[in-house]
Amino acid sequence: MSWLDDTDDDEPEFDESSVRVRPNPKGNRPRTKRRPAHEDAVLARVLGVDRGRYTVLADEDRPDEREVTATRARELRRQPIVTGDIARIVGDTSGAEGTLARIVGITDRTTLLRRSADDTDQVERVIVANADQMLIVVAAADPEPRERLVDRYLVAALDAGIQPLLVVTKTDLADPTAFLQHFDGIDLRVFTSARGDMPVDEIGDALVGHATVFVGHSGVGKSTLVNALVPDAQRATGHVNQVTGRGRHTSSSTVSLRYRGRAGAGWVIDTPGVRSFGLGHVDPAHILDAFTDLAEVAKDCPRGCTHLPDAPDCAINEAVADGRLGTGAAGRLDSLQRLLATFADTTSGH
Repeated sequence: MSWLDDTDDDEPEFDESSVRVRPNPKGNRPRTKRRPAHEDAVLARVLGVDRGRYTVLADEDRPDEREVTATRARELRRQPIVTGDIARIVGDTSGAEGTLARIVGITDRTTLLRRSADDTDQVERVIVANADQMLIVVAAADPEPRERLVDRYLVAALDAGIQPLLVVTKTDLADPTAFLQHFDGIDLRVFTSARGDMPVDEIGDALVGHATVFVGHSGVGKSTLVNALVPDAQRATGHVNQVTGRGRHTSSSTVSLRYRGRAGAGWVIDTPGVRSFGLGHVDPAHILDAFTDLAEVAKDCPRGCTHLPDAPDCAINEAVADGRLGTGAAGRLDSLQRLLATFADTTSGH
């Protein structure tokens, strides 16, 4: 054999017959953690969700505004997406029947209204995003108004940085004056409504330019008010049980509805009626911040001051007692202390 045999070269030979290659069970390319930027994503307002499908409004207030049905991208499966969110959608965003877009992200939220199942539950439940007003609906009678529930709504709104409003319905059945005195010290605009005399235009004017979340106990007339403001809303209405005095839940989901009135447009966000509103997530400092004059005086309070009536050396209590904050300060202090007491009860487990 010649030493120039062509089977002999300078490269070593390897036996690859025993190499084991792990198969890809899905038969596709390995997944990567890199996600596309989706620079072509369209912004859309989340109007509601039903069984994993989101109704969103794309290109809001533009000539090609349209409702689109979307699902969430797999990478967002742990991200809560709620009514009021501004989502980024890709895919078929035409809104044509039978099409499905995909939500690939949400923009930063300006506010987030939350509640917990009860006062000791630290797990928060997100109700709505990006609302800047809360309209609390309460009946003067049938069912009887619950001051403590309204207090809880106020605490949640103040904690979220949302401006509260109050509507008292069924004033033809009872005089709400005594009930409303409990809220004299709070910056709270109040509307009253009676059978045949619903102030639809006045309430509507307050909604223009805002995203307003409607909350209230079942049976107080919230859905009736929503239907009056947004005639094509067709929200189900119920009645009050004459034995228990409780209303029947009618609205089963949270939805955003566009209000159009004499002064302009806004968003009505209707929520299911609730009988409790847990505050396990609230920061009590946000409650005090809503009372600007009292918060300024509170800077002179001892560290850890509760600002309650029995708080030692409380600068707010002393300033109000001395008359340094004007005639209305006593009412504001009473409202603040009631809200703080409501929160204190939650943390003590009562």
